[in-house]
Amino acid sequence: MNAFIGAKALAAKPSSVIRGDYNAFSTMCHDMDEPILITRNGESDLVVMSHEAYNNMIERMKLAVELAEADRDLKTMPSIPADKVLSDLRKMIHEQVRD
Repeated sequence: MNAFIGAKALAAKPSSVIRGDYNAFSTMCHDMDEPILITRNGESDLVVMSHEAYNNMIERMKLAVELAEADRDLKTMPSIPADKVLSDLRKMIHEQVRD
């Protein structure tokens, strides 16, 4: 049984897997390094993942937010032509050399 989050299928396991052999289930979570859907009576119940996988997911989410903010800033910020930037930099360098 697989469930989908976005376009990615989650591995699905019955809750009895946890009750039957927690150590093997924990090892499986670490080995898969992705969320596992736990079902109860054939219905989706929980999503479980290793702590490392959780931290990686959080870091990816933070990065996605930062990239979205940067993209928004690029779209709303006024742009300066490259030749103007280079001209201003040359002036600044020239003034510093004179001083």
